[in-house]
Amino acid sequence: MGQYFNADHDLFRETVRSFVQGEVLPYGDAWETNEMIPREVFRKMGEQGLLGINFPEAYGGTDNDFWYTVAYLEEIAKAKYGGFAAAVSVHQFMATNHILNAGSEYLKQRYLPKSITGEYVGSIAISEPNAGSDVAAMKTTAVRDGNHYTINGSKTFITNGYYGNFVTVACKTDPSAGMAGVSLIVVDKDTPGFTRNKLRKMGWKCSDTAELFFDNVKVPVENLVGQEGQGFFYIMESFQLERLVAAIMAIAGCEVTVENTLRYMHERAAFGKPIAKYQVLRHKMADLISDIEIQKRFVYYCCDLYARGIGAVKECSIAKMKATELAKTVADECLQMYGGYGYMSEYPIERMYRDARVGTIVGGTTEIMKEIIAKMAIDGINYSSAYKGDKKETKQSVPSKTSTDDSITKTNNNNMSTTPETARDIVYSLPQRLKTDKVDDDALHRFHLLLDGPTGGNFTVTLKDKNVTVVDGLVDTPTCEIKAKAKDYEDLEHGRGNPQMMFMMGKIKVSNLSEVLKFVTYFNRISDN
Repeated sequence: MGQYFNADHDLFRETVRSFVQGEVLPYGDAWETNEMIPREVFRKMGEQGLLGINFPEAYGGTDNDFWYTVAYLEEIAKAKYGGFAAAVSVHQFMATNHILNAGSEYLKQRYLPKSITGEYVGSIAISEPNAGSDVAAMKTTAVRDGNHYTINGSKTFITNGYYGNFVTVACKTDPSAGMAGVSLIVVDKDTPGFTRNKLRKMGWKCSDTAELFFDNVKVPVENLVGQEGQGFFYIMESFQLERLVAAIMAIAGCEVTVENTLRYMHERAAFGKPIAKYQVLRHKMADLISDIEIQKRFVYYCCDLYARGIGAVKECSIAKMKATELAKTVADECLQMYGGYGYMSEYPIERMYRDARVGTIVGGTTEIMKEIIAKMAIDGINYSSAYKGDKKETKQSVPSKTSTDDSITKTNNNNMSTTPETARDIVYSLPQRLKTDKVDDDALHRFHLLLDGPTGGNFTVTLKDKNVTVVDGLVDTPTCEIKAKAKDYEDLEHGRGNPQMMFMMGKIKVSNLSEVLKFVTYFNRISDN
């Protein structure tokens, strides 16, 4: 792995390994029993500079390159305590990541230095009892009232949520705006109205996992992370690091699981010889080792992309999906090698088996990863950085789209053979651009279009009986509301803007995503004709 790691990385790896051997392995079983990690452990990690390797020097970090992070995560995972790895990684790469990348200087100075020293431990709260992986469907609200927000709602499955000092909370500051109404706000543990309930779970026992409850919790407006309404896009951006972290640790977990199992197979005898000599078991382990090696190379490839600033959304999703699924398989197959002893708590494989299971759920389930990959590879959707506009994007190659109706002529609302240019003309051209063969007989849609600017206006577009009517003003109850600047809508229709990009960056705001996705299939864009 010389193309990725140098002597400095290797020396740092030994430092992390030494810390794990001296401060984690002797006490891990007690942490599992007590279902908590002593705060002193985080402070010791801070003293050795481990919690600051990915932060700028201005806040007490060392700002090392990403391969220090890779070595660090691998050694943390090889401690064989999944809860410890989860608690550290959530604090260091998730809870504080949004503050670092989008937070104000006030938030950075308030939370990052103490997080780097280990005085503070952070968590991030996105999942809700009835929302799960559907981030846009969250119900927790934050209503601004003067110089503070009032937060109401609940979160669940929050790592570090019970013992942590602060939580970065995703909430709706504009419930009518769908995903474009999500914001991130930092809440301190002792804020009045903020309560927590510790959850018990199958694995990751030493890490604390909590339900969070917000009852009229008042938080200063200064605790808003970045811009109001951009929280969903910050979350989507941060997911790439979160999923890459999960993939790195999953593969390291696979490696240490196999190492322990091979050691046992050489020691355990059956019918007069070590079980490592039986071909059926040897070949099973050979398959696992081969799969780990292949997947490790791909994870390193994704790390290289990330280190070079390339927004590898698809690649990180693939890595997370495959690595965590493999970890689940490796733990299951290796436990089988132990026979009945694998089911006994005195053997680490029993804990490693339980800890591996949650990998395919946290940070986006395997099913969500597949849908992201499908959207990018099949639908041609791309994603750009929500934090900074200068990051590179991953471009996907997909089959080009062709019109299903070549007879459609570009028209404006006066049926002239010229291309409509203004937002108003474009809206009034919708009846002429309708693909009637794509519309169900009983389809009924009513849209309110609020297009801000001198070339726009407010319109009601109704599709009924395979006919489209457009009127000025907002009438009747809509099935969906769309808000945009007139110029952005013009760019969208003329093909000057990527629809997915404009949507993801909040330039086009919709109240009902599924309604829009269905509606747009009924029309040719001007750029298609």
